[in-house]
Amino acid sequence: MPTVKSYLQEDWAIVMLGFLIILLSVAGVVVALPEYKWSTAEDLTGKVLTGANLLKIGAQFIYVIAIAALGSFLTGKSVKNTLLVFPVVFILTTLALIVAGNATMNDYGLEAVIFSLIIGLLIGNLFKLPAWFRESLTSEFFVKIGLVLLGTTIIFSDVMKAGALGLVQALAVVLSVWYFSYWVCKRLKIDNELTMMLSSAVSICGVSAAIATSGAIKGDAKKLSLVISLVLITAIPMMIFMPMIAHYFNFPEAVTGAWLGGSIDTTGAVVASGSLVGETALKISTIVKFSQNVLLGVAAFAISVYWTYTKHPNAGDANTKPTLKVIWERFPKFVIGFIAASLVFSFFVSPATIASVKGPLKSLQGLWFALAFTSIGLETNFKDLVGTESRKPVYAFLVAQSFNVLITLVLAYLLFS
Repeated sequence: MPTVKSYLQEDWAIVMLGFLIILLSVAGVVVALPEYKWSTAEDLTGKVLTGANLLKIGAQFIYVIAIAALGSFLTGKSVKNTLLVFPVVFILTTLALIVAGNATMNDYGLEAVIFSLIIGLLIGNLFKLPAWFRESLTSEFFVKIGLVLLGTTIIFSDVMKAGALGLVQALAVVLSVWYFSYWVCKRLKIDNELTMMLSSAVSICGVSAAIATSGAIKGDAKKLSLVISLVLITAIPMMIFMPMIAHYFNFPEAVTGAWLGGSIDTTGAVVASGSLVGETALKISTIVKFSQNVLLGVAAFAISVYWTYTKHPNAGDANTKPTLKVIWERFPKFVIGFIAASLVFSFFVSPATIASVKGPLKSLQGLWFALAFTSIGLETNFKDLVGTESRKPVYAFLVAQSFNVLITLVLAYLLFS
């Protein structure tokens, strides 16, 4: 096959494309947000499936496929295959977004990524997809674009408003739970990649942390899929039963909020569980969860440096640590894009502009993540998620999550009672 010219290393292309989306949004070039929320069949046909809304979905499709095709061109991948595969991934993802938009799904805190993953797994395992189709799936590319956009939501002034107690608890929880989870994984002889992703997911902010860590260490998509499945599955019973436990033991509402925000891994489930308790619990749980989300960038950076320095020795000498030059060459540059986006929106973009672009950027961020999980599902064999090798990670996750629940409750009482 002829060699295709690559203009940019993939991570730099992702940073460039992420900031292209951001600059276009700030300049006023935004795509109208499609409506996915519905509760009845009449809502579905009268709001989501109307001609006007389908046109909005179509416009968003044109926008993101143009970015995906440009990314393929810059990184030397087949633009033709991208144009053939991407519409399929987008249609399946749109179906997931519509399912997730149902009011009942919202009440349970079920996010679009879980339905993207399920739909992808079903299609990928029930139908024999061509090899070229699977090879053209770019889940990592989609994930990293979403992470650069995620940086625009981490505003330092909001962090300060969130309060010192939320940050103190978040830092204590992240450090203690991460190291405990890491220790459990090592005791169970779980491989290094899965250990890093699992520890970050259970200690920081669930799905986003697992994605960021996977990107930082160039983790295997199947392992990421397993971790994300564990996060999303355990979030549901935690969201339901933790408020019931708090009510039974008559925990103060502020303590309950801090406990929920620090223990439950998905933001949607935190909001849903906080709402079940009360206004104060909702506010505190959101603050604590947001404080943990803020630590995502710091954690991704630290993990990137650690992984590059300790797990990738110089070629030809396994005992030699890489030089600073080698560390820089292997360092995932999308992390820089994430941090840069956060700094730009924290100090150089006006609050009025942030307010005007927050919705469109949030929508695009969620769309890229959902596209990524559809792709992960399509390229994953379902047997990999339920096989014998998955048992140890499940045990490790459950043990680490139990520790998380207990240590967070103690800290919540110490700081918020």
